[in-house]
This record gives sequence, structure tokens and C-alpha cells, in this order.
Amino acid sequence: MAGAVSLYAALKKNGNGTDGLLTADVKRGTIEETVLANGIFKPYRLVAVGAQVSGRITALHVKVGDTIKKGDLVAEIDSVTQQNSLKTSEASLADYKAQKVEAEATLINAELTLARQKRLVAGNSGTQSDLESDQATRDKDKAAIDSLNAQIDEAEVAVATAQVNLAYTRITAPMDGTVLAVVNQQGQTVNAAQTAPTIVILGQLDRMVIRAEISEADILHVKPGQKAYFTLLGDPATRYNTVLQSIEPAPESITSDSSVTSSSSSSSSSSSSSSSSSSAIYYNGILTVDNPTGRFRTYMTAEVHIILGEAKNVLTVPSSALSMSGKNGKAEISVIGKDGHISRRTVEIGLNDGINAEIKSGLAEGEKVVIGTAVTETSSSRSSMPPPPGM
Repeated sequence: MAGAVSLYAALKKNGNGTDGLLTADVKRGTIEETVLANGIFKPYRLVAVGAQVSGRITALHVKVGDTIKKGDLVAEIDSVTQQNSLKTSEASLADYKAQKVEAEATLINAELTLARQKRLVAGNSGTQSDLESDQATRDKDKAAIDSLNAQIDEAEVAVATAQVNLAYTRITAPMDGTVLAVVNQQGQTVNAAQTAPTIVILGQLDRMVIRAEISEADILHVKPGQKAYFTLLGDPATRYNTVLQSIEPAPESITSDSSVTSSSSSSSSSSSSSSSSSSAIYYNGILTVDNPTGRFRTYMTAEVHIILGEAKNVLTVPSSALSMSGKNGKAEISVIGKDGHISRRTVEIGLNDGINAEIKSGLAEGEKVVIGTAVTETSSSRSSMPPPPGM
């Protein structure tokens, strides 16, 4: 009743009944229908540079914020063990090669002896048993050389492996990038027996990836290739244009799904599944943006708008002016004529971003529409005002 009294009092101020109403002009503008998502900046490439051998870090050649090139020395690990292994392997290889030289000399002697014995047998001066013995000796010497060749091959592999392990003590950058974090400092001991311990984290920052969380309610309306833009929390007035490149097929929570992870008990699996089903589901949309000046920083937050539809230079009215929305994009709207009288009109609407709506037909630029009522009475005055006769 108080609301009716207020509206009645506002309309009673003049004959045309427009006082107390909030109005807006039909004007031209741009309407965008978008899906809103929160995004996180990450480097285009992010690499954990780790150690492949165990030992103490004897030197760290980079610090946080350094920009380095592929192949630059990052850190060094105590290499005494690897150097000794290499020396041992090289010594074994040299020993096998020396044994082969000796065996080759023995084989030459055996072949000469065999040839001489063959001549004696041919001249009836030798015995068949001596000939057969010399042949067996020659064959045995040949087999010894074959065995040494195999041992040399094995020793060469051991030397190559030792050289690689020694090289692993000098940790180099696998790509161009910026040092984002130093995980292990000089003097610390790292153990690579089971996992590769991280020394530094390296990121490629000249191009950034935005991972935008798109809710399952909106995911059906977006697809790769759609235009998008984003703003920063510290600079909401600046708009950066980009494109939605891809959408990951599953949410990140799939990594904790009981079907792909081992659980200690069936009860913990049931609890995990229940927790998963009750939480909100988001799919990551991937966008990329150039970052030549370093303005975008790792893990910054972006407010991402994925454009579903856009209409430029069209007639618009505030969305609050629409009422009784019907099928086929039709809605009713209250229009104030030039004579001040209010009429109801059916209009065709297009895009609606929740603030403004596109008018495709039914209104002309410059017309006025009703968007609400202006109530200025306080609660106390409304409660004390008697209703008009007949109310």
C-alpha cells in the first residue's frame, strides 16, 4: 500500500503522469554479450631446471630476475666423484686396448707358426698332430681378440656415460628466459637418486599465457577462435584484445580423480569423489598475449571477457526498460510520447548484456522510455501518509 501511495503521489503532480518516473533516451551505442572469467598469467614456457646427478652445489651463477640465453651456465655441482669415474673408465679402456695389442702380436706369431708347420707337413717333415695343435692355438688367439673387442666396446660406453655424468655437474639453461626463482642455493646438497631436484625455475616472459577459468554454465557458449579481451586489477580502464585459442577438455580436478590416483582406502576414494561432485567445475580457456615490455607478470590476475556477440552503432535502451519478455526476441516497453503520455509498445530486441539492450525495431532514436520510478519519501513519511480515497 505504501508503494502505491508513493507512485500515486508522484503521478498526481501533473496531468500527463510522468513526474516521479525515471526515463532514458533511446540512443546509439555498442552492445557486447560476453562470458566473464577470471584468468591467471603464466609464462609461455615454464621450465624447472634441475640436477641429474647428486652432490653439493659448488657455484650458482644466476640470481632471480636474470635474463639468460640457452646454454648459459646456471650452476655447478661438486664433480670429484664424476671425474674419478671418468678416469676409472678411461683406464679400463686403455687396459683393454693394450691387451688387444698384445693379443694381436700373439696371433701373428701363431699364424707364422701354423704356416711353418703346414710347410713341414707338406714336406713330410712334420706331424699332423702338431699341425692341428698350431691351428687350435691360432683360433684361440683370434677368439681372444674378439673378446677384447667386445670389452673395448663396453669400456667405450662406460667412458661415454662417465663423460655425460661429468657434464651433468655443469647445469645449463635449456632455453632463453628469465630466472623466476632460485630453489636451491650454493652450498646445498641435492640428491638425484630418485627425483631430479630443481635448482632454478626459468620462464619465457616475452609471451604470456592466460589460463581463464570458464564455469560449466558458460562453457557451452564459448569455442576456440572467439574474440576476447581482458583487463588488469591495477588498470581496469585499459582493454587488451586477444583470442580464445583453446579450451582444455577436462578441469584440473581430474588429476585427483579416484579412477586415476591410488588411494589408501575405499573410504578416502568415496570422500574424494563426493567432494569433487559438490564443488564448482571450471574449464581452462587458453589465451596468449605478447609481453615485450614485461607489463604482464607471472600469476597476475586478469578479468577475461569472451565475446559471444557484438553489435556496433545500434539503438540501445537500458535493460531495466524491458518487461514481459516474450518469444522470438520480443519485449514490451513503456514509451513516453511527445505529448507526455505513456504507451506500451512491443519491440524486437537483440543482444542484451544485462545493462543495455539492442533494439532492432519498434523504437526510434531520441524517444524516451520508462526505466523505473523515483521514490523519495522516507519510510516514516510513507507509513504516516494516509492513502487517497478509494485506495
